[in-house]
Amino acid sequence: MPLETPARIVRELARRGYNAEREAVTLLAGATDPATALDAAVEAAPDDALRLTAAHARSAVERADGATAADATADDSPTETQSTPTAEATTADATSSADTPSTSSPDTPNEHPSVSTPDPTSQTETRSEDAPVETEGSNSSSWTRTDATSEGAPPDPIDIVGDVTGRSTGTGEYGDFVSVFRDRYEKLSGQLRGRVNHRPTSAVADMAGGSDVAMIGLVNDVRSSANGHWIVELEDTTGTFPCLITKDRDIAGLVDELLLDECVAVEGTLADDAGIVFVDALHFPDVPRTYEPSTADRHVQAALISDVHVGSQEFMADAWHRFADWLHTDEAEAIEYLLIAGDMVEGVGVYPDQDEELDIVDIYDQYERFSEYLKEVPGDLDIVMIPGNHDAVRLAEPQPGFDEELRNIMSAHDPRIVGNPATVTIEGVSILMYHGVSLDEVIAELPEEKASYDDPHHAMYHLLKKRHVAPKYGGHMRLAPEEQDYLVIEDVPDVFHTGHVHKLGYGKYHNVLSVNSGCWQAQTEFQKSVNIDPDVGFAPIIDLDTLDLTLRKFA
Repeated sequence: MPLETPARIVRELARRGYNAEREAVTLLAGATDPATALDAAVEAAPDDALRLTAAHARSAVERADGATAADATADDSPTETQSTPTAEATTADATSSADTPSTSSPDTPNEHPSVSTPDPTSQTETRSEDAPVETEGSNSSSWTRTDATSEGAPPDPIDIVGDVTGRSTGTGEYGDFVSVFRDRYEKLSGQLRGRVNHRPTSAVADMAGGSDVAMIGLVNDVRSSANGHWIVELEDTTGTFPCLITKDRDIAGLVDELLLDECVAVEGTLADDAGIVFVDALHFPDVPRTYEPSTADRHVQAALISDVHVGSQEFMADAWHRFADWLHTDEAEAIEYLLIAGDMVEGVGVYPDQDEELDIVDIYDQYERFSEYLKEVPGDLDIVMIPGNHDAVRLAEPQPGFDEELRNIMSAHDPRIVGNPATVTIEGVSILMYHGVSLDEVIAELPEEKASYDDPHHAMYHLLKKRHVAPKYGGHMRLAPEEQDYLVIEDVPDVFHTGHVHKLGYGKYHNVLSVNSGCWQAQTEFQKSVNIDPDVGFAPIIDLDTLDLTLRKFA
């Protein structure tokens, strides 16, 4: 197994289910025999480890180099090869297939009336929608985790798609950036190719003026011309090409929805000099309007919450107690799942002067307290949680799940901890869980009537339309380059669950139920300074057999 470069070591570790500290990769790459050192490091790692540390690597290199020196002095001594454990982590082989979207053009999102504020623990409106069937393709990063720590244990009943935990391979090298954008283009262009007769930009450049053309590319630039038209520059794997959308076209209203780096398709006509495309139609990857979600085959419910923010002086402990107590009542008997979309704790140093608003100043003490609150909910609930931007994980997305130390702290009811984003399939219903930092970017870039904090589900609709949870690269949010783009929405989810903006919003977009579940933290001084009035103490409850939504309020 040749391991001449750090990148190869990273890939080999990822294949075995491990992430690694940068120093650990450097140490393994510098070993006399990198392959033997890597085997030794994996063998020495604790059974529950997901990441190799520099300490693991240093010890392994010392043993491997010592063994190599001893072998060199022994006459005709056989070389003993260390075996590689296979029970550290289990991942299914990646498969991929491209979606074939509907040939219809994007339309106005399906909408529900705004939510009225219910009384505490009271039931509000219940909604459902029907639609014809359209089959979607498989997700290339799909994998199912089994309990690898107990031989003979039954497989985990919850299927996970797109979780980067234990699979991060990014080293920050130039090739990582190339890989993530190439993967984004390949996945999203595959969803658009059934809609247009695509030609690469290099081929379009050789076509005669006046020819009909269709192109698929990432948005490289959007600018207005002197006379009010729009020039959109598209980029694919062969080059870039300018496209002109005139202000009198019906599609001109879609230009203000474009974000840099998202993937779109255009159809139009080449100018006489073949230097630009006059665009007649603009297509997004989108969710097919005929999409029909899957449902459970029995009556079972899931509670969706996010942004608990334990450790803040404004954490609504009384509302949490009421919620936890209600979960023990007969009224909540059908609730078997609790899905938490990030920000379990307030964190430390997340925003200016945050220390003045903390009730618990130590990050680990915050998680200890959160675990105590988690113990209040029924012990037979299956809990799934992802991290958010206030949690003690890397800020760059995709975010791996919590490390082992934090997992051990938050062990109440044995929660399932996955990365952000991840698609969790429960009772046959796929739920895309994403904390939602990119919603800030979408709301800032799009007109207020198309995306706002008061209606966060509108911004979620645009992410579904673009089939990517964070399409704009290099904005305010941090994105980590990986070998593949874990942020692409390859398969249409049945439910889309976010948090982050501390506002309640819900509705259906092409039959995909979209829910932003509010928060459990009252308005902080920082939120006052940025004019955020949070929706506190809500717990949206989904009937997984019908996808009807019931709102409960506990504050």
